[in-house]
Amino acid sequence: MPEPTKKEENEVPAPAPAPAPPPEEPNKEKEAGTAPPKEWSLGESPATEEQDKQNANSQLSTLFVEKPQTGTVKVGENITFIAKVKAEDLLRKPTIKWFKGKWMDLASKAGKHLQLKETFERQTRVYTFEMQIIKAKENYAGNYRCEVTYKDKFDSCSFDLEVRESTGTTPSIDIRSAFKRREVKQQEEEPEIDVWELLKNANPNEYEKIAFQYGITDLRGMLKRLKRMRRVEKKSAAFAKILDPAYQVDKGGRVRFVVELADPKLEVKWYKNGQEIRPSTKYIFEHKGCERIMFINNCGLTDDSEYYVTAGDEKCSTELFVREPPIMVTKQLEDTNAYCGERVELECEVSEDDANVKWFKNGEEIIPGPKSRYKVKVEGKKHILIIEGATKADSAEYSVMTTGGQSSAKLSVGLKPLKILTPLTDQTVKLGKEICLKCEISENVTGKWTKNGLPVQEGDRLKVVHKGRIHKLVIDNALIEDEGDYVFTPDAYSVTLPAKVHVIDPPKINLDGLGADNTVTVIAGNKLRLEIPISGEPPPKVIWSRADKAIMEGSGRIRAESYPDSSTLVIDVAEREDSGVYNINLKNEAGEAHASIKIKVVDIPDPPVAPNVTDVGDDWCIMNWEPPVYDGGSPILGYFIERKKKQSSRWMRLNFELCKETTFEPKKMIEGVAYEVRIFAVNAIGISKPSMPSKPFVPLAVTSPPTMLAVDSVTDTTVTMKWRPPDQIGAAGLDGYVLEYCLEGTEDWVVANTDLIDKTKFTITGLPTDAKIFVRVKAVNAAGASEPKYYSQPILVKEIIEPPKIRIPRHLKQTYIRRVGEAVNLVIPFQGKPRPELTWMKDGAEIDKNQINIRNSETDTIIFIRKAERSHSGKYDLQVKVEKFVESASIDIQIVDRPGPPQLVKIEDVWGENVALTWTPPKDDGNAAITGYTIQKADKKSMEWFTVIEHYHRTHATITELVIGNEYYFRVFAENMCGLSENATMTKESAVIAKDGKVYKNPVYEDFDFTEAPMFTQPLVNTYAVAGYNATLNCSVRGNPKPKITWMKNKVAIVDDPRYRMFSNQGVCTLEIRKPSPYDGGTYCCKAVNDLGTVEVECKLEVKGGLSFCRLLLQGVPPNIIESYMRDLHSSNPEEY
Repeated sequence: MPEPTKKEENEVPAPAPAPAPPPEEPNKEKEAGTAPPKEWSLGESPATEEQDKQNANSQLSTLFVEKPQTGTVKVGENITFIAKVKAEDLLRKPTIKWFKGKWMDLASKAGKHLQLKETFERQTRVYTFEMQIIKAKENYAGNYRCEVTYKDKFDSCSFDLEVRESTGTTPSIDIRSAFKRREVKQQEEEPEIDVWELLKNANPNEYEKIAFQYGITDLRGMLKRLKRMRRVEKKSAAFAKILDPAYQVDKGGRVRFVVELADPKLEVKWYKNGQEIRPSTKYIFEHKGCERIMFINNCGLTDDSEYYVTAGDEKCSTELFVREPPIMVTKQLEDTNAYCGERVELECEVSEDDANVKWFKNGEEIIPGPKSRYKVKVEGKKHILIIEGATKADSAEYSVMTTGGQSSAKLSVGLKPLKILTPLTDQTVKLGKEICLKCEISENVTGKWTKNGLPVQEGDRLKVVHKGRIHKLVIDNALIEDEGDYVFTPDAYSVTLPAKVHVIDPPKINLDGLGADNTVTVIAGNKLRLEIPISGEPPPKVIWSRADKAIMEGSGRIRAESYPDSSTLVIDVAEREDSGVYNINLKNEAGEAHASIKIKVVDIPDPPVAPNVTDVGDDWCIMNWEPPVYDGGSPILGYFIERKKKQSSRWMRLNFELCKETTFEPKKMIEGVAYEVRIFAVNAIGISKPSMPSKPFVPLAVTSPPTMLAVDSVTDTTVTMKWRPPDQIGAAGLDGYVLEYCLEGTEDWVVANTDLIDKTKFTITGLPTDAKIFVRVKAVNAAGASEPKYYSQPILVKEIIEPPKIRIPRHLKQTYIRRVGEAVNLVIPFQGKPRPELTWMKDGAEIDKNQINIRNSETDTIIFIRKAERSHSGKYDLQVKVEKFVESASIDIQIVDRPGPPQLVKIEDVWGENVALTWTPPKDDGNAAITGYTIQKADKKSMEWFTVIEHYHRTHATITELVIGNEYYFRVFAENMCGLSENATMTKESAVIAKDGKVYKNPVYEDFDFTEAPMFTQPLVNTYAVAGYNATLNCSVRGNPKPKITWMKNKVAIVDDPRYRMFSNQGVCTLEIRKPSPYDGGTYCCKAVNDLGTVEVECKLEVKGGLSFCRLLLQGVPPNIIESYMRDLHSSNPEEY
C-alpha cells in the first residue's frame, strides 16, 4: 500500500477564467450535505479535542438549520456542499463566507473549478448556500470552513474533503483505513513496533500519519495518555519500578505486566477500569522477590482498556492495546442475472463469524438502513446482500470488502415483456362529476401519469391508485382545468397509454357585484368598462343588446369585448343618452343564460350665467347670480367663487367652503384695480365649468380733504388762495380741485372755478371791495368729491401793502468763492406786496447782461454765470422797492485760479551738505492768498526731480543732507487754495557739494534676510453670487520663497475642475467660478505653503438664484434685505416664483 501524501491546508482549487464546464451526469454529482462518505479517508483519525469543541458548538448553532458535511470525491468528479439558514427572524440576507484551511477566503477563487451559489425559498423562508467543486483534483483535499454572520449573530461549521484517485470500476481501497486497524500482511510478518514509543518521539504534525499507518482507532485517547505520560512523575516511595506507560498485544495473545516494590511486604492489588482483578485462568499472578507480575491470557478486544496496580496508598497505571487480525474472504461473489421486480441475493463467506464487512456498488459504499432498498443478512461466516424489487438502476458491479481481502461480481437486471390488458378510454364528464381513468398491464410495475405533457401531482381531489397490475387516476369534483390529454407510462418501458378528458358546463352569469337592482352609475365623459364574470364549457357565445339592437364587437364608442372568463361592455366617453337597460345573453351546447343591467349616466351641472356686481366699495363689492339651468341629475350643493385682475389670467378662489346662497361679498381687493368674478356650480358628481366673467369693476374711494388752506394775496376785488394736496389720494387718483366761497351773512356757496383745476392755487375774482367771504376747497376724483377743507375765518377783500424784505442765504453772507470755469447760480428770496421792483449793480455800475444772466420772479431773483472768469469777481448790490419802501443787500463774489510761479529763485550759500535758497513771491497769486511753496531738487547728471519740502510758507529755505560730490539744481512751485502753479522757477546756477578733503568710508551692509513665512495681507471675504453669473474670490499673500497656492472647497482640494479657474499675479490670488449654481455654495479656503510655514484663509460663498435677486443686487440693495424681501415674496405668491 503506498504511503499517503500529507494534505496541505493552504492548497485550494486554482480558478481559471475559462467558461464553466458542461454539466456532469446526475449520478456523478454528490451532495456532501445529504450522503455519508463513500470511502474512509486514508488520513482519517479519531476526532481531536478541537473537533469535539466544534461539535459542541455546532449543537448550539444559532443560524444554521443544515450544515455542510464531510465528503469524499474521486479525481475528476464533482461534489457540492450545502448550508441552509432559516430567515424567519432575519430582516435581510445573512453574510456567508467559505474558507479553506484557516484563512483562505474562497470567494476570490470562484471560476472554472469552484462555483458559489445561493437561493431563497419564499414559502419556507430558508436561504440555501452551495459550494460546488468541479472536476476535483488531489490538492483540493483538506479542511474547509463555512461562516455565516447576521448583525451580532455568528455561526460556523468545519468539514473535510477527501479526493481519491480513480483506478477503474473497482477502486483500490485501503482496508486498514476502512476499519481503522493496522494492516496485517499475510505473506510476511513485520517486526514488532511499539506505536506508543513512536508517538512519544514523533512531531505532533505526524500523529495522523502514524495513526493511519498502524491502524490506531483511538488517537484522541492515546494523545490524552501521552500528555499524562509526559508529566514529571513524582518519585514513588512504594514502587521501585512502575508499569510501562502502555502495552500492545495481538488478539488471542498473552501479555505480562510487571512492577517492582520498594517494600516486599506491601499488599498489591490489580484493577481494570476501576474494578479489582481476581486470579483466574485468564488472569495469573506471580511473585518473584520484589517483583509482582500479572499475565493476561487469550487477549480479546474487551481487554483493550486502562489497568493500574496499588501498593499501600500509591498506584501506577498503564494502557493495553489489543490488535485484531485481518478477515479473509473464503467464498467469492458470483455474477448474477435477474428481471426487474425480482428479489436478488449476493452471497459470500469470510474467515470468521460476525466479522465486519463492507458492501460497495460501483465503488461507492452501500449503507443499509430502514429506508434503504438494500438489506444485509449475516449467518455466521456467511454474508448476503438482498435487493428487493430490483430495477435497471441496480445493474452494476458489486464488491465486498474485509480487512484482509475483497471480492466483486456483476449484477444485470433486465425487463420482462409488457402487455396492455385494458387500455385507457376517452371520457366526457360534466362539471363537478368524478373522472376515473383505469388501465391494466401484464406486469406489476409502477408508472407515471402526465397531463398535457406535465406530471400529475396528487392532491385532495386527485388520487393515483396502483393495485397490482391495475392503475387508476381518480379526480373528484371535476373542474374545467381538469380537461386535457392524459397519458400513463409504465416505468422502465417505452409504452404509453393515452386518453382524452372533456369537461362541459352550462353557461352562468355572475351579477353579485352589481347590487340588488343591477344598476350601474357612470359619470358623463368617463369611460365605462362593465366586466361581467361568466362561466361555461365550452365557452359560451355572448350577445349584448339594447332595445332589441345588438351591440357588436369592434372599435365603436359602445362595444362588447369577450374574454375566456368574462364579457365586458365598453362605453367610451359616456353621454347622457347612454342611460338605459342593457341585456346580456349567453349560449353554448350545454344551455343558455340571460340578464339585464341598468346603466345610469350622471354629469356635472351646467355653468351658471355671468354674475352681476351690484355695489362697489374701496376694497369690496356685492355680487349675485342665478342657479344653472341643468343640475346634472344631482342637486346643487353650493357654489365656488373666483376673482382675478382684468389684466391677469390667474384666477383666485375666494371661498373654500361651498356657498349655499346666490349672493356673495368679495373683500380685500386692491383699490383702483379692475377685477372680474365668475361662478362654479357644484353637485355630487363634481364642479361645473366656470360661468362667463362679470363685467369689469374697479374698487374706488374718495380722497381725504385738502390740507393747509391759506390766503396767498388779497386785492380790492380778488382773493388768492393756496393749499396742499390731500394726505390720502387713493387708487382713483386726483382729477382736480373745486374752490367755493360764501359771502358773510349768507349760506349760498358759489363755485369759483367752473372747471376742475390741477394747481393748488387759485384767484377768486369779481368780489366786492370791503366784503368778507368764507372759502372752502374740495378734492375730486372718479369716486366723487372729498370732504371740504374750510378756511378758519372770514377774509376781508381789501389790498394790503407789505414792505419789501430781502432774505440773504447764510452761505452768501460771506465771500462766495468759485474757481475759474465753474458755474455760479445764486438764488436770493425776497418779500413784498404788491410785486416789488428789483435793481442789480456790480461795483457801483450796471451789470453787463451779456455776461451775467439775471432772472426775477414774484418771490426770488437769480444771478447765473455759466462759466466764471476772474473778471466776474466783485461786489454785487441788490435793491428791492415797493412804492416808497426800499430794501438793499450786497454779495461778494471771488473767482480764483492757480497762482503763477515765483519770480526769482537764488542760491544764497553752499556749505558742507547744505544749500541756502531764497525766492520772491509770484507776480500773479490767482486772486487768492499764497498758502505755501514746494521745493524740488535734481542731480545734474540725471535731472530727475525729487520733492524736498512741501507746503512751505517762507520765501527762504535751507536744503540739507545733500550727497557730497554731486551738483544740484533747485526749483520752486507756488501754491494757493486752487493748487500748485502750473510752472516752477528754477535756479540759474547749480550748487556743487564739495568734498573738502574728507575721506569717504564705504558703509558696511549686512545681507538682509528676505525669507518670510506666508502671510495673507488681504483675506477672503464672505461673498454672495448670482446663479449663472461668474463669481470671483480674491485675496493677497506674501512670502519668500514664493508660496504654493491651493484652493479648497469644503476641505476638498480643487484639482482639474473645468468649472474653476485659478490665477496668481504679484501675490494676488483669484479663484473664478464659472456660472455657479446653488450646489457651488459652501466654504472656500485658500492655502499658502512654503518652507517656512503654512497659512489658510476661509470665506463662505452663497449662491442666490433668480433674476430678481440679481437686479436688486446690481441696484445696491444690501443682501440681507434682498433675502428678507425674496422670502416674503415667495410666501405671498408661491405659484409665481
